[in-house]
Amino acid sequence: MRRVALLLEYDGAGFVGWQRQKTGTSVQAVLEHAASRMVGGHPVPCTAAGRTDSGVHATGQVVHLDLPPHLDLPTIRDALNYHMKPHAAAVLEAADVADNWSARFSATGRAYRYVINTRKARLVLARGRAWHVDHELDLDAMREAAQALVGHHDFTSFRASSCQAKSPIRTIDLLEFDQTGEAITMRVEARSFLHHQVRNMIGSLKLVGAGKWPVSRIAEALEARTRAAAGPTAPPDGLYLTRVRYEPDPFLA
Repeated sequence: MRRVALLLEYDGAGFVGWQRQKTGTSVQAVLEHAASRMVGGHPVPCTAAGRTDSGVHATGQVVHLDLPPHLDLPTIRDALNYHMKPHAAAVLEAADVADNWSARFSATGRAYRYVINTRKARLVLARGRAWHVDHELDLDAMREAAQALVGHHDFTSFRASSCQAKSPIRTIDLLEFDQTGEAITMRVEARSFLHHQVRNMIGSLKLVGAGKWPVSRIAEALEARTRAAAGPTAPPDGLYLTRVRYEPDPFLA
């Protein structure tokens, strides 16, 4: 057997998330079923860099799995894509990696983006792919407030109550906003994130942008170290896992 890394994209709207569930269709189940069919019905477990929730999208999810050595990389990519139809998931690239390489534990960083659309009319083409907020937001205030979240902090206030991470300490390496027309995009990077951390941060920052919270409230919520101090969890629609970093990057070799 040889270990292969896959670069995936998927529309999270049709899935219960990455991880297998007792009910509903998961990305993991679809990929493992496709891999099993490709190798004649044998089980093929897959490990992902991150367990995205129901409704969360990915343009740069990374997965590893072990496959027979006779299959070349283009065949692996194309066969998996064939067997995953008609589900909204696709393998973009496949690369050989070392036997001890892990999509999850070998990662040195993860990047997400979150999209808010502020147009007045309801979303049609972007429905399920952005958080629809039908009024303008103060982007400068959101940017100023977001700086309190950059760096090494205890993010207890911004983690889900169900989060299983041993420590709430995380380091945000980058958090920035830009706007094109009615679309506001937040980009955030860290080595790893707590469960719902990105959605809880944007849910709080949206309150600043809407004028319901002062800029200082984000720093106060962070310092409080209690989930009750932060804002609501933003919907999954606008969240995308865009990149997982590795050194070296197996897809650039």
